[in-house]
Amino acid sequence: MFGKRLATAGTALLLAALTACGGGHAHGAGPAAQPTPQAVHGIRDTVRHVTRQTTRATRPHLVRTCTTKSREVKHSAGSGTGGKRRTRTWYTTDRYQDCRTVPHGTETYRREIRPERWCVRLDDVGGDRRRDDVWFRVTHTDYDTADAAADRARLRFVPVFPDNGC
Repeated sequence: MFGKRLATAGTALLLAALTACGGGHAHGAGPAAQPTPQAVHGIRDTVRHVTRQTTRATRPHLVRTCTTKSREVKHSAGSGTGGKRRTRTWYTTDRYQDCRTVPHGTETYRREIRPERWCVRLDDVGGDRRRDDVWFRVTHTDYDTADAAADRARLRFVPVFPDNGC
């Protein structure tokens, strides 16, 4: 009884320590290591919309096929005691479906080569006059706001993270 409580307390202490140290992930690894994007501000320079690009491609068309199979199952039951003990054995046939996914021909689909992106270029990023012509990938809503804003207007938004280039 005491050992079980001690083991539970030890496990709870270990979990608390791992949580305090970042969940047991190595530094720079795992989903907790990715920083969240911070809001940026600067002067609007230009905007760019990169359209989505797709192409036709083919892949195997997968079909689920099932066959009915059977197997013999052995049953036994005992009766009596001591020297008068008897075992009765009988067999039944068990039917079941064996299903597999197999390729059957090909199918065409649209494969994405380049995803759609909305980008904004800012000058004086974060108030630093030396940080000019910095591209940020933004959401469609922030792009529309920046596109409607006057040239050289002050903008503030949270960029899309991670930035996959503009």
